[in-house]
Amino acid sequence: MVRISEDLIRRRAEHNNGEIFSLEEVSLHQQDIERIEHIHKWCRDLKILYLQNNLIPEIENVGRLKKLEYLNLALNNIEVIENLEGCESLQKLDMTVNFVGKLSSVESLKQNLHLRELYLVGNPCADFHGYRQYVVAVLPQLQWLDGKEIGRAERIQALQELDAVRGRVLEQEVEYLEKREKQKRSGLKETSATGEQEHPQINQSLTENQNRTHQNPESSSKTHTDAEDMEREFWEKPCAFTPESRLEAHRHLEDKRRAKEKEREKPKMKTPRTLITADGRVLNVNEPKHMDTSLLDVDVQPTYVRVTVKGKVFQLVLPAEVKPDNSTAQRSQTTGHLLLILPLAHGEIKPKKPTVRPASVTSNQNTKKETR
Repeated sequence: MVRISEDLIRRRAEHNNGEIFSLEEVSLHQQDIERIEHIHKWCRDLKILYLQNNLIPEIENVGRLKKLEYLNLALNNIEVIENLEGCESLQKLDMTVNFVGKLSSVESLKQNLHLRELYLVGNPCADFHGYRQYVVAVLPQLQWLDGKEIGRAERIQALQELDAVRGRVLEQEVEYLEKREKQKRSGLKETSATGEQEHPQINQSLTENQNRTHQNPESSSKTHTDAEDMEREFWEKPCAFTPESRLEAHRHLEDKRRAKEKEREKPKMKTPRTLITADGRVLNVNEPKHMDTSLLDVDVQPTYVRVTVKGKVFQLVLPAEVKPDNSTAQRSQTTGHLLLILPLAHGEIKPKKPTVRPASVTSNQNTKKETR
C-alpha cells in the first residue's frame, strides 16, 4: 500500500520550490495510492488536486480544503460520493470510471453551491434509466454534466419529472446494491479458499519453473511456455469489473514486477574470458571501451601486451619478441592515447631499401659492351 507522505508531496511540489504549506496545485496521479490522508493538514491552500488513476476506495480527509476548486478522482475504486460538503469553493469534480452505484449519494453535493461541472461517465449509476434527469434535477447549481451543457429547458423538464424519476432511480439502485453484496460475498469466499495470495498456484508454479530452468537449461523453453499459458489464463478468465477485480489485477502485475526485479538482482555468472588457448596460443582481446588512467594496469610480456581496466582486458599479440624490462607506457594528456615503447629483443627490424644504381654507370657499361 502506497501512503501519501510529506516527501511524496514535496517531490511533486518542485514548481513551488518544494514548499508544501503554500501549495495551490499538486498532482498525485498513478501512484497506487489506496487512501487520501494528510493533505488536509499539510496543504490547506490547495486549489487543484489530481488523484486520478489510483486505488482509492473512498473520499475522505478533503473536507477541510476550503479553497479547493478542482478535484480529479477519475479511475479509482470509489463507490459513494461523500465527505465533500466542506469543500466550499469546489467548482469541478471528476469521478470518471469509478464504481459509484449509489446514485442518490450525489445529493450530498447540494451544499457545494459553486459546483459547475460533474463527471460520472463510466460509473454503474450512469447506466440507470433516468440518470441524467435525476442529477440535473437534484443539483440545480450544475451547468455541465459529463461534458454536456445543461440547458434551461432540460432543467425545467427534469424538475417536473423528478418524483417519478427518483422512484425509478432508487429501484435500480437497490437492485445494484444487492448485486454488489453478492459480488463481495463471492469475492470473500474465493479469497478464503485460495489463501492470502491472490493466485498462489501461479506464483508457486513460476518459482518452480525458474528453479527447474536454473537446474536444467534445456527445459527453459517449456517452462517459458507454461508461464505464458498461466498468464493468458489469468487475463482471459471471465470476471465482473469490480473494485476487487481491479485490485486483483493490480496486485498480479505488482507480483510480476517484483519477480522481475528479483531476477535482475541475482548475480549473473560470467563466462571467464579465454586469453591463452589450451595449446599455448595467445589471443587478441579488446574488452574496455572507456579507460581511466588510474585504473590502467599494463603487463608487457615478450610476445604479447595485456592492458586491464576494471576487470576488462585488452590483449595484443606482438609480431616479434620485445624486452619487457626496457619497455615504457605513457598516455597522452590531450588525446588520451596510450603509447607503448617496446624495444625489440633481437635488434630493430628495418625494411630493406632498394639499391638504385646511377644512370651514368649503367650507360657506360652498355657502351663498353657495344664496343667489344
